[in-house]
Amino acid sequence: QVQLVESGGGLVQPGGSQRLSCAVSGFTFRNYGMNWYRQAPGKEREWVAGISSAGSTDYTESVKGRFTMSRDNEKNMAYLQMSSLKPEDTAVYFCNVYIRSRSYWGQGTQVTVSS
Repeated sequence: QVQLVESGGGLVQPGGSQRLSCAVSGFTFRNYGMNWYRQAPGKEREWVAGISSAGSTDYTESVKGRFTMSRDNEKNMAYLQMSSLKPEDTAVYFCNVYIRSRSYWGQGTQVTVSS
């Protein structure tokens, strides 16, 4: 079955960096685009970044120039490199994939940006 497992969250100071990882299994990873979403306390889940099967990326406006999404098709991994982190980036970050019109999610990893 499809499984997505995020890791790499934690506490980071404003201006710092953090790399999130998403390990996937249960489908042919190289054939699918992947996404990162986040959900802050009291807010709706929002899309953050996406990467196509060919490796092209897109980002929500608030993270452009600070976040970089990548993928390693040999390792079945997706990554989100976050830099210049701000307190408003604090959220649970989720890895996501759409397969045959169904959305799959990981359990999420908490990122807290605070001094």
